[in-house]
Amino acid sequence: MEKNQKHIAFLKSALLVDSPFMTSERFLRWMRDMNEKVHVNIERVPFSRMQEWYFDENTGNLVHRSGRFFAIEGIRINTNWGNISEWEQPIINQPEVGFLGIITKKIGGILYFLMQAKIEPGNLNTVQLSPTLQATRSNYIRVHKGKAPLYLEYFNGEKPVKILLDQLQSEQGARFLKKRNRNMIVELRENEEIEIYENFCWLTLGQIKSFLQYDNLVNMDTRTVISGIHFGGYIADVLDFYRALEVRDEQTREMSMLLSILENDRHLNDFDEIVSWITRKKSLYNLDVERISLKNVRRWVLDKDEIYHENRKYFSVIGVHVEIGNREVQSWDQPLIKAAQEGLIAFIIKKIEGVYHFLVQAKVEAGNYDLLEMAPTVQCLTGNYRKGDNEYEVMFIDEVLNAKPEQIWYSAYQSEEGGRFYREQNRNMIVEVGEDFPIIVPENFIWMTLNQLKVFINFNNYVNIAARSLIASVRFCSCDGTSAST
Repeated sequence: MEKNQKHIAFLKSALLVDSPFMTSERFLRWMRDMNEKVHVNIERVPFSRMQEWYFDENTGNLVHRSGRFFAIEGIRINTNWGNISEWEQPIINQPEVGFLGIITKKIGGILYFLMQAKIEPGNLNTVQLSPTLQATRSNYIRVHKGKAPLYLEYFNGEKPVKILLDQLQSEQGARFLKKRNRNMIVELRENEEIEIYENFCWLTLGQIKSFLQYDNLVNMDTRTVISGIHFGGYIADVLDFYRALEVRDEQTREMSMLLSILENDRHLNDFDEIVSWITRKKSLYNLDVERISLKNVRRWVLDKDEIYHENRKYFSVIGVHVEIGNREVQSWDQPLIKAAQEGLIAFIIKKIEGVYHFLVQAKVEAGNYDLLEMAPTVQCLTGNYRKGDNEYEVMFIDEVLNAKPEQIWYSAYQSEEGGRFYREQNRNMIVEVGEDFPIIVPENFIWMTLNQLKVFINFNNYVNIAARSLIASVRFCSCDGTSAST
């Protein structure tokens, strides 16, 4: 598929918010049925009861007997970013690149996405909408001695497919040590038929985006994969006709986001200026991360049930016993990260030169692969934005927390990845500010259009997972599907 054809195929799918194969109403019933059909039991257990996991005598790290999957280790951080220059913490070390992949197929000229109703041990609502394939390297080489993940052959090179998207993207930098996953979207060959299993279904991109309006329905892995989809860019003259529709179209917000993601010409900062800004930040800041023994991490307590900060802040590490009826392995034990409280992730947006811009932050996190990444305007994953509970000032927090209802374009609770995080959710928001909000912003922030953000997502490790999650929620149509294919 040529580049322009690919962009148009993605856009047509994004504009279709219903389908004859799985209507949105039927999908919600189907997800409820999936929840009722599968046996699930998640039980918190002491570390001593976790089969195949133990604390290494030499390092004190919590590791799997196979030496694979992941480990809970300790790190010591020194940095000149922010108000805290040194601290120690536990972190997940998972030095593997996993697959997050979606199979697509053109049916009747529309690109459909093969999605999975999948249960992870840490999910808030048990079943969530997941990519076709969601597997760590340890999973797909079958260290667990279970079955191989379904549809793996379409992503590992065994089956011929068209590659529509292939990116290495970062995971949560505050919790993972330089962790990345391979985000992929592939298209089946023309007329190729594949078996569709009970917990899989075909959806349009517009449907997936519409389901992101619900709390904790679409999992993090789906959000990061679809965030990488680019719809192309067009010169201002081409879009002027559609811009004229903005003032009389009932879906003004969706149209505005569509223009922001397609606009190539009008922007406050051009590509070279943004590259120079991020390069200056990387030159200015340093981040020294030293791996240390988990048992020597200062200010953290390790007891029989939990590893936690002495002030009960940030997060803790717990053990769980898992029983899930439809997984490759149906019973296992593992550690999970449990957040102290829900967090807040928000983009501030403002119309500049006729195009909506997003206020982007350059953010350093302990586990970042390349020092810092582009993040949302506000990112407080531990809820420490509450006055008196944070060690640092959260810029623009008041504009988000005090936003009037008409300023809030998007608000939903979205969960973190349930394979490593225990029932963690963050409030995701997009908030519009008015003309009185300054265009000149602090040096760690910059205005970017959606089109520009999409370009940088295509370059690995520029846009962090919190920002990608929010970008995935942006939709361009809230109508029924009757006009989307015209």
